[in-house]
Amino acid sequence: MWRRMGAAVILGALLVSTGSAESKRKVIIDQDAMGPAGTDQNAILVFIQSPDVEPLGITVVSGDGWRDEEVAHTLRMLEIVGRPDIPVVPGAVFPLVNSKERAENWEKQYGKIAYMGAWHASYPGWTWHDPSIVPPLEEGNPTHKASSEDAAHFLLRMVHQYPHQVTIYAAGPLTNLALAMALDPQFPELAKELVMMGGSIDPQTNDPEFLHSPQREFNFWWDPEATHMVLHGHWARIVCTTVDISVKTRLAPDLIAEIGKGSSTAARYVSRYTRAGSYMWDELAAAAWIDPSIITREETLYLDGEIDHGAGYGNTLNWAPGMNPGLGEQLVHVQQDLDTQKLYRLFVRLMSSPTPGAR
Repeated sequence: MWRRMGAAVILGALLVSTGSAESKRKVIIDQDAMGPAGTDQNAILVFIQSPDVEPLGITVVSGDGWRDEEVAHTLRMLEIVGRPDIPVVPGAVFPLVNSKERAENWEKQYGKIAYMGAWHASYPGWTWHDPSIVPPLEEGNPTHKASSEDAAHFLLRMVHQYPHQVTIYAAGPLTNLALAMALDPQFPELAKELVMMGGSIDPQTNDPEFLHSPQREFNFWWDPEATHMVLHGHWARIVCTTVDISVKTRLAPDLIAEIGKGSSTAARYVSRYTRAGSYMWDELAAAAWIDPSIITREETLYLDGEIDHGAGYGNTLNWAPGMNPGLGEQLVHVQQDLDTQKLYRLFVRLMSSPTPGAR
């Protein structure tokens, strides 16, 4: 009798555990994961720190930095917070067509580009290095290794394993997603949705990066052909955090100090390495997926990336419904305004909490 009851208890516990795992929201985090901390790594942590989220993996693409260095930062962050079990999958090193040489030639014709990410050609304080070099990391070098699978195949494998269940969160250039689509055009249809940070329409800001180039945003610009391809995919739903709403956020010193009061490893990591005053670019996109009520206003628009190799190459194109050319572009839920205090409270709470599943 006791043996049977014990078996029943164990079976019940397993069913509860399985049900709990199945109820979690599945996400693949596609990120140009420069670090330590900063908007890229902090956004990854928003998902990891959320108890109702199951991160299936982190696919890494060059953007803010080179892929291999970003992979190392991601592996080390996962070690610090106790989640080295989450796969880190290397993706594209270079854009489909765009290149450092093309960007420099563009500058000779049309003027300087404020931010060029891993190319770092015209950004004060950055030093360019070869894509294959991984310099010693400020936060310490990782001991774990990245997956031997490539990002495009990992993305495809996951959406086939969990059809219509996986959110694709893309907060860097869209090269990995475009490569997955090239391998399997059904990739967007098999995903649950696409949540992205990218694009710029008409941001109300004096930031010199956007003041005179309001439609140039780095993630769309780095690989315009990938942007164009992904935004023509047949996704069930696309949600986009653009520059327009991102510049309404700030990681102020007092916010970082509040996180620093927490005892969690995530809190210590974020408070130590995050640069105060930066916009919450990717954190906002992640947090708004966790709690959609953070967004107080959105607009449905058609978006695209400019692929004509002229003055507007890489710019964000947008149309109201009925004004679009009808060449396959898809409707996008473009976030317009937010409850900043709700965002800040959620971010502080998540970063200050123990990491779910930490080892």
